[in-house]
Amino acid sequence: MDVLSFVPQFGGFLYTIASFVVALSVIVAVHEYGHYIVGRWSGIHAEVFSIGFGPVLWSRMDKRGTRWQVAALPFGGYVKFLGDSDAASGKDAQAMEAAAEDPAALRRTMHGAPLWARAATVAAGPVFNFVMSAIIFTAVALSQGNMREPLTIGTLAPLPGLENGLQQGDELITAGGVPVPNYQDSDAWEAFREALPQQQPLEYTVRRGGEEITVNGPFLYPPYVHGVVPRSAAADAGLQPEDVIVAVDGTPLVSFEQLKDLVEAADGKVLVLDVWRGGETVEMALAPRRTDEPQPDGGFATRWRIGIVGGLAFSPATEAAGFGEALAAGSYQVWAVVETSLSGLKHMITGAISTCNLSGPIGIAETSGAMASQGAESFVRFIAVLSTAVGLLNLFPVPALDGGHLMFYAYEAVAGRPPSDRAVRVLMTFGIAVVLSLMVFALGNDLFC
Repeated sequence: MDVLSFVPQFGGFLYTIASFVVALSVIVAVHEYGHYIVGRWSGIHAEVFSIGFGPVLWSRMDKRGTRWQVAALPFGGYVKFLGDSDAASGKDAQAMEAAAEDPAALRRTMHGAPLWARAATVAAGPVFNFVMSAIIFTAVALSQGNMREPLTIGTLAPLPGLENGLQQGDELITAGGVPVPNYQDSDAWEAFREALPQQQPLEYTVRRGGEEITVNGPFLYPPYVHGVVPRSAAADAGLQPEDVIVAVDGTPLVSFEQLKDLVEAADGKVLVLDVWRGGETVEMALAPRRTDEPQPDGGFATRWRIGIVGGLAFSPATEAAGFGEALAAGSYQVWAVVETSLSGLKHMITGAISTCNLSGPIGIAETSGAMASQGAESFVRFIAVLSTAVGLLNLFPVPALDGGHLMFYAYEAVAGRPPSDRAVRVLMTFGIAVVLSLMVFALGNDLFC
């Protein structure tokens, strides 16, 4: 047995773990900093700010008396405020009794602060997650810019077996005799796609240097791999971005739509793909998997998919986006993640889609590694999506989560008094049991789905 053969797999494992730790640590740090800074602004003293749990690897005390630390188990974090008995913000009865003799000291504790200060401090964690996601999505929108209209060719994708007459900077007027509409008009663009003749080469009318000319080029939506979905059949088979699937079971392909039709028709049976990669053609075998896809109406549809992302035969040219446009787009993407997550949870509860859609730590780690391997932008966008999901999860009204504490505060606001310590302890125990059960269930999905 060649021991060196395990080096690539071991290196990939380390890369996946490192990507997961980085993603989770960033999200946790932002979440806990939200609690810390709003608590500080509200007059509540933080005793410990911790990234991770377990044995402390590094720590230091700042001038305000807060200990900042990094612990060995990087699967979360916490801020322990004055008067807390633990990381879940349970009440330290002895500390609170001691502080009760001094109104100023009592005001600096988490449990002796006014209701507004406690609620703001707890809500700040998820809010900071949402804000970070919006900032990332906005930055990505600014860096990508807006697609130039009329549709203009930027970078041409490498495609085999065809002399491509298209050039960078060409403005598309017609494709296959069909007028090219505004790309932002989704209905018109969908009608244009359906009207395209499925042929290779495709005739284009373009504006080049102020003149209209006719050239031949590839089909507008070729079977070109723009991206690979993590933990999919394509990822497991070894497909990579910039691969071109030239045939399926010996059937030559012209368009990405033909590939989708053949995958659907296979009904889960193994397909043999001829894949063009960097001038060479290789064979790959994979079996499509059933995938629950979100739909525009908020529902889900189950389809056979191999897990690749298609697109145009070129990267469209772009122009600078305004900050307001980018901010609106970034905020909308945060809302879209929230809406899709809630819809998915509802459909899993009702049995409309499989509970295998719920990933645990192994699935998230694998996705982290896959996104990191696809480049910095993909990884940063993944962090934004995961940050939104973490913020949303923490707002669920489950004791031990931020939403559970906010539920207690809502009761206090209505009843005029906080729930009894005994009731809080019982509910917190129940909440921790629910969270742990959910984690075990998600881990089971990672292992067995």
